[in-house]
Parts: sequence; structure tokens; C-alpha cells
Amino acid sequence: MTQGKHPFMTHHLNRGAGLALFFLLALVRADIVSAADPLPSWNKGPTKEAILRFVTQVTKKGGPDYVPPGERIAVFDNDGTLWSEQPMYVQLAFALDRVRQLAPQHPEWKITPPFKAVLEGDLAALQATGMQGLVELIMASHAGMTTEAFEGIVRDWLATERHPKYNRPYTELVYQPMLEVLAYLRANGFKTYIVSGGGVEFMRPWVEKVYGIPPEQVIGSRIKVKYSTESGQPELIRLPEMDFIDDKAGKPVGIHQLIGRRPIAAFGNSDGDFEMLEWTTAGPHPGLGVIVHHDDAERETAYDRQSSFGKLDRGLDEAAKRGWVMISQQKDWKTMFPAPHKPR
Repeated sequence: MTQGKHPFMTHHLNRGAGLALFFLLALVRADIVSAADPLPSWNKGPTKEAILRFVTQVTKKGGPDYVPPGERIAVFDNDGTLWSEQPMYVQLAFALDRVRQLAPQHPEWKITPPFKAVLEGDLAALQATGMQGLVELIMASHAGMTTEAFEGIVRDWLATERHPKYNRPYTELVYQPMLEVLAYLRANGFKTYIVSGGGVEFMRPWVEKVYGIPPEQVIGSRIKVKYSTESGQPELIRLPEMDFIDDKAGKPVGIHQLIGRRPIAAFGNSDGDFEMLEWTTAGPHPGLGVIVHHDDAERETAYDRQSSFGKLDRGLDEAAKRGWVMISQQKDWKTMFPAPHKPR
């Protein structure tokens, strides 16, 4: 009998090879689609196109607007731009919890604003204390410990606390479309920074894991710190005194002092970011200013001019005439947050 493949075997081998080729082509096609669309969570439209066009414009070698990689700086506000800031700033929720935990050591807080408002759960009274009240809460709840101890407290809190609306860790309530922007910019030679009104030492313990931004590329408000060897070991002690508030006009100042270069791209969501966008888009290079407008009441929270947190008023009025891009969460984003992490 002549040796050779049985017709039945030949049929199935050919069929198997065909299936393998089909799946291989499917994978290749998926890779091509992924490479062709670095922002898959964005709907097609002028907003997405403006971001893609800007990156192409400043990275095209030999082009009139080419910017060398060392000068490709992109800055991002955090609250309301990279993660959710409603119903209140995450760091404020942390501070309120800290005040409640420390209250037994401070019986005077029961009758002393703003602590009285916190302990009674009176948010209206707390808001009435304004920025001064907020600073008092931060000083009382964030100081009097080493920098390492504070980082540990922040990590432990974020690991256990859940957002009151979504019942998910706060670090999962980051915007998937903005994660894609961060990755896209870095893939094109940009260095990405956080420039936030939030506390720099509140953000640094977790931003690298969540955003891929190392702690040295985080600019924020800060309290004073002193060097001490009283315990027999060198330590940095957090003091109950503000050192710098990184908000509004403070943001360009912080960028100048800690980066030393004017950014060419800035992303924000509130009037607290106005000066940062203004500074960025007034530079010698082409500048991209982007505002995240929270107009999606179904998937998140719709707010702007009247909000106590993340108020956007002047930016709404002036974005168009300044050439800034206005992101509509409702129209421009296919999805809001990443899929929840499944427990192992």
C-alpha cells in the first residue's frame, strides 16, 4: 500500500491549518485596529480628532510645528480630570474620616468649627467655613507624623474605602478615556505630569500604579515639612502649616518651579485650571488646552457653573474663543470608568 496521508486526516489537517490561519489573521487585524486607534474609548468626532491632530502636528519631524521630545510636556489636573470628584473631593472624604478617627483625642472639636460640622455630619455648615475651614481640617488630619507614616495611612484608606455611589475603590473611578490619552502621549515622547490642587503627598503613594505617572512628576498643594533626628533616626515630619497651594494662578507657578519648562498640552475640568491652560497655550510652541465638561448625569454627575466642587464657569464662557477643546463626557466618551477588577 502506498504510504501517505489518509484522505480523512488530510481533510482535518487542512481544516485545522485554515482555522489557525483565520485566528492568526484575526489577531493581526486586531493589532492593526488597536494601533490605528490609540483612543478606542472615544467616539469619533472633532474632540478626538483635535487631540490626534495636535500630537501628529508636534511629533512630525521636519514639520513646521515639530517639538523635540525633551520639550513635550503635558500636564493634567487630577480631581474631575483624571478621576471622579463628586460628591466631594476624594481627599476631603479622607480628611473627614481622619477627623472622625482622631476626635476621641480632641474633645474640644465637639464645639469647635469646622470640626463640629464634621462630627455632626453637617456638610452645609462645613461648606460655610470656606477655604479656611478646609485648611484647618487638612492641618489637623494630615500633620504631626512622618511622611512615611502619612503615605501608609493614605494607602490603607484607599485600599478599604469605597465610593458612596458606585461602591468601588476610588482608584478604580478613573476615566478610561483619559488613561488612554496618558498612554498615547507617552507613546509619542511626551512626559506627563499631574498638576493638582490636591495634596502632593496624598497623590504620590498611588498615582504611579493607577496612571503610570511616577511620584516625582506630581505637583500639588503641600504643607511644610521639617527634618528631624529626635527619634535617633533621620525623619521628615509633616507640620500643621501650609507651604504652597497649587490652584488657579498657583498652578503655572508650581509648573515653573518644579518642571522648569512651559507645557505644550494641559488638561483640566474647572476654573481652578484656567490659568494653567492659559499659560500652556500662550507659549512659543503650538499649545493644546483641553477641558473635561461633566455633562453626563446618567453615567456620572452633570455639573459646572453652580458646583461646590469642580466649578466650571469662566472656562465654559471662554474656551471656544481661546481655541481650547471642550470634552463632552456624554458625546465624546464611549465609556466612563474601566471595568471593575474581579477579585481573585
